[in-house]
Amino acid sequence: EVQLVESGGGLVQAGGSLRLSCAASGFTFVNYAIGWFRQAPGKEREGVSCIIIGDGSTYYADSVKGRFTISSDNAKNTVYLQMNSLKPEDTAVYYCAATTLRVVTTFEYNYDYWGQGTQVTVSS
Repeated sequence: EVQLVESGGGLVQAGGSLRLSCAASGFTFVNYAIGWFRQAPGKEREGVSCIIIGDGSTYYADSVKGRFTISSDNAKNTVYLQMNSLKPEDTAVYYCAATTLRVVTTFEYNYDYWGQGTQVTVSS
């Protein structure tokens, strides 16, 4: 059974940091790309970042570039999203997703599997 489990969300003050984790199981991790998405209340889900496992190619949305860093630990089948200099507008439910397309993409329809999400709240 394919599973993606996010963790690491929480409440943080503006300017603070959080590290999200996405633990994957049930598929061959190195054959996939993993993306992070977020959905704020009343807004559409948006792509935040993506990494091609084993290749190391990454993508960041302009809104997070320079503040967020995506990485993977292939031995642990886990992808991380280090979020620094957090802003209130980063408040959202964050999801990780997996795709067999080994390209950097944040088009939702490219993703096959999704986690349940983790809440990130940034207070001003």
